[in-house]
Amino acid sequence: MDYRPTGVCSQLIHVELDGTTIKNVEFLGGCNGNTKGLSSLVRGMDANEAISRLEGITCGSKATSCPDQLAHALRQALNEN
Repeated sequence: MDYRPTGVCSQLIHVELDGTTIKNVEFLGGCNGNTKGLSSLVRGMDANEAISRLEGITCGSKATSCPDQLAHALRQALNEN
């Protein structure tokens, strides 16, 4: 599923789950190295665990961040399954 983040540099987050396990995450836009690293770290992780670790992280003076927006995307993906 595709998620359009708000308040961050990335324009799209593509999430693939296998049940509740994160199969793949791809970001369009954002800080390339950071989003690739984040995607690699959460691959194979339970989505609920990733949400609990990432939710609420901010970026500078922004109220959100790419990790926080990924948590929102994962929650939406879980709700759609």
